[in-house]
Amino acid sequence: MPSSVADRRVMLVIGWTRILVAVAVVGVLLLTFAGRVAVGDDNPFDYFGYFTNQTSLLTSGVLIATGALTVSGRPVPRWLTSARAVAVACLIVVAAVYNVLVPGTGSAPAWVSAILHVFFPLFVLVDWLIVGDRRPLSWGRLWIVLPYPLAWLTVVLIRGATDGWVPYGFLLPERGAVSLVGHSIGILLALVAAGALAWAGSRAPGVVLRAGPARD
Repeated sequence: MPSSVADRRVMLVIGWTRILVAVAVVGVLLLTFAGRVAVGDDNPFDYFGYFTNQTSLLTSGVLIATGALTVSGRPVPRWLTSARAVAVACLIVVAAVYNVLVPGTGSAPAWVSAILHVFFPLFVLVDWLIVGDRRPLSWGRLWIVLPYPLAWLTVVLIRGATDGWVPYGFLLPERGAVSLVGHSIGILLALVAAGALAWAGSRAPGVVLRAGPARD
């Protein structure tokens, strides 16, 4: 619980900022999808099959839930803090791949790419580092960064082998097993490295607020 009126005001600002940013990102995703529907590309499994879009949607849900608890003054459960850490790790990879390895690619409008690949990952990372309302995560649970990306990768590879659709060219079946295995391992290693950064960041004291009593 907040220790003072000032702390309560800070919690309200932080909570509502998280909620509003997340809602705005969901709005961007839906608006962009509506644009694709307008030109006949109306398959939601394709649109949300992109790791960026899917991760941004899931992260928005995590932020809305976290923000709502912050606004209400209730402690954030451990599982939700862990989910937020996984989201941080995934968005670090999203930003790194797009801005460092394949800058400027993709068919989305430039402003949409800027929001999803620059602004949103940066917001989530800064929020994680400077707001100290999360407790240090156990290094023994670093493995939890892998199940979601593994599930996404499995579905993508199955779709590539069956209906031929993949979100990214380096996952095309015709590139061969060696290429697919190599890129898959590279993605997972990058996620573990990003997870390690997120886990280390959970130990930062934070510029504002401090973690209250944790609950399971």
